[in-house]
Amino acid sequence: MVSWACGMDSAQLATLEMTVSFSSSPDLKEQVRQAIDIVDLVGKYVPLRRQGRIYVGLCPWHDDTRPSLQVNPERQSWRCWVCAIGGDVFSFVMKMDGVSFPEALALLADQAGIPLHHRGQKPASEGSDDKRYLFRAMAWAEQQYRDCLLRSPEAEPARRYLQQRGISSTSIDRFGLGFSPNQWDWIQRRAAQAGFSLKTLETIGLVVPASEGKRPYDRFRGRVLFSIRDLQGRAVAFGGRVLPETGSTSPAKYINSPETPLFTKSNLVYGLDAARDAIRKGEAFARKGDVLVMEGYTDCIVAHQFGFRNAVAVLGTALNSRHIQILKRFADRIVLVLDGDEAGQKRTNEVLELFVAENVDLRIVTLPENLDPCDFLQSRGAEAFHQILEEGSIDALEHAFRYATRGIDLVNDIHRASNALEWLLAIVAKAPRLRADTTRDDRFREEKILQRLAASFRLPEQDVRDRLTVLRRQGKVQKSPLRPSAAAGRHSKPLDKIDPCDRELMELLLRFPDRVEQIRATIRPEQVAAPDCRRIYEQICRLADGGATPTFERLMLEFDEPALKGLLVELDESGMAKKIADPAALLAEIAGSFRRREAARNLALTLSKVREGRPGQAPAVDWRQIEQLERARRGMSAPTDG
Repeated sequence: MVSWACGMDSAQLATLEMTVSFSSSPDLKEQVRQAIDIVDLVGKYVPLRRQGRIYVGLCPWHDDTRPSLQVNPERQSWRCWVCAIGGDVFSFVMKMDGVSFPEALALLADQAGIPLHHRGQKPASEGSDDKRYLFRAMAWAEQQYRDCLLRSPEAEPARRYLQQRGISSTSIDRFGLGFSPNQWDWIQRRAAQAGFSLKTLETIGLVVPASEGKRPYDRFRGRVLFSIRDLQGRAVAFGGRVLPETGSTSPAKYINSPETPLFTKSNLVYGLDAARDAIRKGEAFARKGDVLVMEGYTDCIVAHQFGFRNAVAVLGTALNSRHIQILKRFADRIVLVLDGDEAGQKRTNEVLELFVAENVDLRIVTLPENLDPCDFLQSRGAEAFHQILEEGSIDALEHAFRYATRGIDLVNDIHRASNALEWLLAIVAKAPRLRADTTRDDRFREEKILQRLAASFRLPEQDVRDRLTVLRRQGKVQKSPLRPSAAAGRHSKPLDKIDPCDRELMELLLRFPDRVEQIRATIRPEQVAAPDCRRIYEQICRLADGGATPTFERLMLEFDEPALKGLLVELDESGMAKKIADPAALLAEIAGSFRRREAARNLALTLSKVREGRPGQAPAVDWRQIEQLERARRGMSAPTDG
């Protein structure tokens, strides 16, 4: 399968921000949209078959047993009626790969060969600052290191180490493993012959620049190399493990590439490019929707060999909130596999903070006898590892409770039990406080955490809640910004709950864009109740004012939010399915519905004011006005004299 996703780092995102004024141009979006056929795009992810005028396939976002995903080549749109989502090529990439609109635009533009550069700025020439050139240099270096590992006599210690760790030749090729000889200029000499400059090698982090009289030298000399790739499978960095047998005297066991235009450490997870399909679909021992997070590169690679192809690894750091945000794009549940040593246990504090603050189903598995995943799998096999994942998995709160209360008699050891509870509550207190706009999920989550802590420590729940309030008021904890609602970005109402008046109007506008002036002369945008429908109508009017015909295709380019694109597809599909013989007659009928709806609202408001009259005073009632409103609500004409 061809991967379209790109794990963009901060430098890449900064470049995209520079293109905002240009990328917001519908002309550029239309260029990209026309260059990418949606059937070809979706077909790279999902097998499609033709069914009449559309193509259908199994939806990748739910357990689909009958084709629910529909792709319309005429409208260049897609939709899953079960998931109630849809859109165009941009929103499909956003949904499938968990990227933002600018990233999706950049990916598709790159695929189509359309340059994305700042308005008024010339495209970057091929050189050390050109991203495409840097990617080619990294791919070249990855191949050089791999060839060295496979063929060079100097790489014998590296081959022996990988064999001892049980890493197969297939994995060496699949994960791009390599070796850098213990020479100060090995990659520099090869690069000069291949036409890559020293500046380029320094830019991508392979060479340490000269300083204080020291000449530039190869960063990874004497190390086994693990290729770190983005979601497109492109090498962006390396992780290197030192091998003393090569003569290296470096004190650091592992080093990673520095931050470069291609690589930001916190924005990538090792092996995610190889694991994401197994996470989404499930296969062999990989449970659908689960991602296994390891602490080492070899742990991740060996897990894949044993059938756990949903395994990834962090890049030499503890699992953090940025990792969680990346993994939540693909996984429903994150399973952190900790080594059985004390160092693994001491990460309990960080893990519980993530569990509380990130609203994620985070499970912990601690391996026995100080084993790491690689050793466990090699010595006990896949079935035993699968069993411990299934039976030994506990959530982060339970893991933290067990760690905090080890050796404590919760009934008789009052002081230590109180300290344990205080420590746990201090972590919980770092989560945002419940507010009026707190989501239902966050509110329920905190309620359950407090209930469980109260039950575990055998205390009244209100006492635990009061202590949490005190800790928050003391301000001893870090303040976290309120997270966006889980529903952010979705349209305000599902289509079936949008008022029929609004729905029919939008269907008419999309079906007959050449009649916009006639429609807007009858019904104004401010009369539309549904906020997202009103936004679409207002944009339709702006396009018409600018002399453009507000077709469905043009409107899809006007909105970047997947929810609005999905709503447009819904309205377009439902409108196209209706037989409309006389648009003018339908408009008159819809206008009548709007008048009745507005009259009903005015009547309700008037009656409400009547009911709110001051006690002891008879309200002044204009019964004639109420009668007129009631007749209008029913669609009745006013009575005539005579």
